Amino acid sequence: MRSIMRVIEKKRLDLTPKGNLLADFVVSNPGKVVFMTTKEYSKACHVSEATVVRFVGQLGYDGYSNFIQALRDLLDTELNLIDRLDLADIKGPGADRFQRVVFEEIDNLKQLLESMDLKKIDSVVERLHSSPSIIVIGSRLSFTLAYYFGWSLTKIKTNIQILKGSDSTTLDTLTFAPENSLVIIIATTRYPNELIRIGKFVQQLNHRFIVLTDSSTCPLIQFADESLVAPLRNIPFIGSPTALGCLINFIIQELAAKKGPELKNHQQKLEKTYWENDVLFNMK
Repeated sequence: MRSIMRVIEKKRLDLTPKGNLLADFVVSNPGKVVFMTTKEYSKACHVSEATVVRFVGQLGYDGYSNFIQALRDLLDTELNLIDRLDLADIKGPGADRFQRVVFEEIDNLKQLLESMDLKKIDSVVERLHSSPSIIVIGSRLSFTLAYYFGWSLTKIKTNIQILKGSDSTTLDTLTFAPENSLVIIIATTRYPNELIRIGKFVQQLNHRFIVLTDSSTCPLIQFADESLVAPLRNIPFIGSPTALGCLINFIIQELAAKKGPELKNHQQKLEKTYWENDVLFNMK
């Protein structure tokens, strides 16, 4: 992973004295800087806003927002539950907290809208469309999203499997999966090691491999053929499935549109099964 702290240390000798002041401050106070504007950051270090902009450029970031996003991704990976509790400020009035949570999720969806490359999504949808066998894997928080994705796929395609990263039989299933299987791993920070091991194993088996994740620093990306990132603007208290859930929902709809008349036949079979086996509640 290209940690922002490593970038700073690597660039130390190239920085001006004022640049080193900014570097020292962010290394010592990353949890403060991630919430600062350029004006607040420059004021805290007694430099001009122009100096902050030059500093960010010297580190190789295309704008202050990208610098802050890299810092946010680092913190999200490294902060433990106790650290997150302090950031969440859960002692305030419930109405204020509700408003903050809603606005944070709106910000995350805006980030998804602004950052997503639709051509990359098209490529993933094409792989889903052409793959006769699909395996979706998640662990801990991401298993919720993996189950949602896999369950939704069963409404559109056949031969879908949903696996838990914590279940060692996942390795058995992957070992004997058809050679042209498509494996999708959904990973959310703080990235369980079991998913990283599975990602390495999938690469060794030469299965086609896609990662859906919430940060470009996700360690599984290096093993995948393709990846889609639904980045977060905020550091969640426990987790934030909103952006990834929205991305999955869009992928499902794009895949459904690609299936054409074949989709109706598939869904008619499902509805017949539901009706004959009294699976779902209905007024009749």
